[in-house]
Amino acid sequence: MTEARGSTGLNGDGDTHTRRTQGAPCWVSLMVHGMATTQEFYGELFGWEFQPGPQQLGPYARALLDGQEVAGIGQLPPDRHLPIAWTPYLAADDVDQTAETVRMCGGTVGVGPLDAAEAGRLAIGSDPSGAVFGIWQASAHLGTTITGVPGTPAWNELLTYETASVAKFYEAVFGYEEVPVGSAGFDYVTLRLDGHPVAGIHGVGTALPRDRGPHWMTYFEVADTDEALRRVTDLGGHTLKQPHDSPHGRVATVADPEGAMFSVIEGPR
Repeated sequence: MTEARGSTGLNGDGDTHTRRTQGAPCWVSLMVHGMATTQEFYGELFGWEFQPGPQQLGPYARALLDGQEVAGIGQLPPDRHLPIAWTPYLAADDVDQTAETVRMCGGTVGVGPLDAAEAGRLAIGSDPSGAVFGIWQASAHLGTTITGVPGTPAWNELLTYETASVAKFYEAVFGYEEVPVGSAGFDYVTLRLDGHPVAGIHGVGTALPRDRGPHWMTYFEVADTDEALRRVTDLGGHTLKQPHDSPHGRVATVADPEGAMFSVIEGPR
């Protein structure tokens, strides 16, 4: 993780209440089998409350923090045994055109494009390495409307084999500026929009879990990383990577009771 702190927000322009710049991370969503137990887990961990959202892909709820939208949790059909994972959504001016560009650049589109009632239009795709991401064209629902406080998304990072080829894909599709991290033996690229860091790509080579493959990781801000880990365990989740201090804060990686991985970060004191 690099340059996560100090970003001006999820949309690349510092105002989370306006339409996002093309490519800006604007929402995170999780599809699970047990919605009630998952909502209880995240509600206790982050203080989220829930209200119904668009039901085009099945039962779906939006998570709220202090009345503002943070993330979404939906229910997978009983017969679908897909990986349980947090998925970042990237803003698009025209989701149909962006989905076509994804295909032209070697990616795939597995869902959509389709309308989500009056909220907007979406597609779910994957990059050439197989990492899944969403595409969101906002209408009534602009996405996450609160950042920078505990319980909100802080950063999205792609963990993949190597950065060079996959970074070119995201640059071609979303117009990012690539900024490599100049450190020997560290394969990392920061993706920027209008000069602001909005996401990262970390090439980890053979350290990537064989059973997981390339994937996006969402970081959520917490007030105290060590206390958050204790709560994760008490609520039925578990720790995957023990906490460590970084230039951007104290970070750890955990999994919820259904196995969805995410990271928590406590800002520098």
